[in-house]
Amino acid sequence: MNKTRLEAFSDAVIAIIMTIMVLELKIPHGTDLAALKPLLPVFLAYVLSFVYLAIYWNNHHHMLQATRKVNGKVLWANMLLLFWLSLIPFATGWMGENHFAPLPTAIYGVVLLMAAISYTILQNKLVKHTADENKLLAEAVGSDIKGKISLLCYAIAIPMAFVQQNISHGLYVLVALIWLVPDRRIEKVMHN
Repeated sequence: MNKTRLEAFSDAVIAIIMTIMVLELKIPHGTDLAALKPLLPVFLAYVLSFVYLAIYWNNHHHMLQATRKVNGKVLWANMLLLFWLSLIPFATGWMGENHFAPLPTAIYGVVLLMAAISYTILQNKLVKHTADENKLLAEAVGSDIKGKISLLCYAIAIPMAFVQQNISHGLYVLVALIWLVPDRRIEKVMHN
């Protein structure tokens, strides 16, 4: 099965998710910088989530560039990823509106963890589907250390939200920084 529809649909869903997030930002009541202060937690949560969505979009794009064919299992794995990504605006808004309180911070981490697990499932389905067709992707993914480190960081960040939210926030930022540059493993394989 061709991958074109999967790419187009995924791009559209991620674009809609980003649009929903920006529409949730409230306009400040006032014309000075002090009017922005109460909105700072919401804005910071938005920036982090926007970066995460951009990372997923970039890496999803790179992963599919190294893919030649997809099947029904891949389509469902992709839908699972899109489901968890679609919850990012809710988790972002809840965390930001409540000034990074413990439960919203933990739920934000659960959504990020589930999105990362879903991405890993999608990646594994693509690698296993007709290994000859997608051998470039299999070669590029390798042992996926970045993915494993990300999952570990989320697993630590979720319970830490109830102990010290700043540790959770730091781990969320750390994972974003780890993935900020599109996955070079795939770029290396594609250009060889």
